[in-house]
Amino acid sequence: MKCPNCGSEMAEGSLYCEKCGEDIHIVPDFEPELEQNIEQTIHTILAELDEEKSGVELDEVKANANSHKNNVGKKKYPKNQRKTKSHMGIILFLGILAIVLLGGMAGLIYGYYSEEFQVNRAVWYTSAGKYDKAISCYNRALELDSSNIELLFNLAEVYYLKNNKIEYEYLLREVIKNPNATAEQLEGAYDKLIAIYRARDDYQTINTLLLASGNENLISTYQKYIVREPEFSIKEGYYTSIQPLKLSAAGTGKIYYTMDGSVPTEESTQYTAPIILDNGDYVITAFFVNDRGVASDAVSKEYHIENDEIPPPEISALSGEYSFPVNIEVTGDDEDVYYTTDGTVPTYFSNVYTGPIPMPLGKSNFKFAKIVNGVTGTVTDRVYQLVLNTDFTPQQAVDTVVQYAMGVQKIYDEEGHFDDSGSVYRYEYQYVANINSAADFYVIEEILRGADGILTRTGNHYAVNVYTGEMFRLQKDNRGKWLLIIIEEPEIQEEDDDEDEDD
Repeated sequence: MKCPNCGSEMAEGSLYCEKCGEDIHIVPDFEPELEQNIEQTIHTILAELDEEKSGVELDEVKANANSHKNNVGKKKYPKNQRKTKSHMGIILFLGILAIVLLGGMAGLIYGYYSEEFQVNRAVWYTSAGKYDKAISCYNRALELDSSNIELLFNLAEVYYLKNNKIEYEYLLREVIKNPNATAEQLEGAYDKLIAIYRARDDYQTINTLLLASGNENLISTYQKYIVREPEFSIKEGYYTSIQPLKLSAAGTGKIYYTMDGSVPTEESTQYTAPIILDNGDYVITAFFVNDRGVASDAVSKEYHIENDEIPPPEISALSGEYSFPVNIEVTGDDEDVYYTTDGTVPTYFSNVYTGPIPMPLGKSNFKFAKIVNGVTGTVTDRVYQLVLNTDFTPQQAVDTVVQYAMGVQKIYDEEGHFDDSGSVYRYEYQYVANINSAADFYVIEEILRGADGILTRTGNHYAVNVYTGEMFRLQKDNRGKWLLIIIEEPEIQEEDDDEDEDD
């Protein structure tokens, strides 16, 4: 039972509210119209009785005054007869009053037990701005029909008009907990509740409210407010190989995690790349925070790893598109590492990794693997796309070096001939690299191809600026680092114009 004044819960049978002190009426107040009709009837009856009594008293006075004149031949009424007439009037008044009161009581009793009557009164009181009386009527109507969800809605609206947001929210929550609520009623209640929390920027409560509903239609409608736990790419359990664990979450935001079972916070490690689970025991705990700052519950999974496999090499450059020269390096243990650049699995016949590899121009697919005692370990796969922002091509760089070699008379034609032996110098593009942070250069190597077809590296290298075409000679210092050597322009010998005409 609720107090009709403040709405607080009251003990059953209590005659006053312990919170506000308001007395509780067992029978509701009279209707204004009914009270007015009863009062008018009573006043009318009393007026008629007063008039009748005054008339009787006046007749008695007149009779006494004329008694001496009319002693003969006149009939005189006894006093008891006059009293009987007065008594009859009183009885009539009391009878009419009883009928009116009984009718009023019957109406009140009917109204007290009529849901329709209570609702009509509540509507009238609401329109008149008498919200406390409207609340009392709606509460009585709910006592008569507790399954009527619309009454809860109407009562909630009265509290809203009264600016009692706490009771308004409470009643809407009562609607969503009511098993008799229809889908339309639930949607209406959730709409109003979400509007309340959205106005407060309380998105965490919206998320909790929607997830607790278990209603997929609502969750789909308000998907942007939902924050779910992160998903793990690997089921927890026992594994005999290294496992790359990936974490993901719906929506935009950040995932934070710990690896020792402790509860993560926004100060914990942020997930940006797969978590490599090597030998050992792990308890990975993670939670998701969306762009509104709403956090999901934390979720944990346990893993036990006993790695019997040869681990994959760790590569510095991630797969992707690049617009500048990059070296591809094996970080960590680079012993017994083999690689290919065409996407095939490495073997003993593949390239042996000995140091940083310049990324090739265009698209390339590198595969790296350790090969130990004839067993190939897990392969690391990388796909690159290198496109430089220049129109100057590697072939133009080669042509620049060839023209230089001809200018210094190292060769006498573009094929690279330098004598009649059939041997030639060839100039071949090797790779593009940033040298000493000076600029990006195409590296050109000089190779001697003998008349027998055997190729011999001469050790001469040239660097041509990717963007300007400027050429340098390359030379390694005692640490194996390239040095850029400026090349002077070759002197061009002019023919002697003063030759003897006689010759």
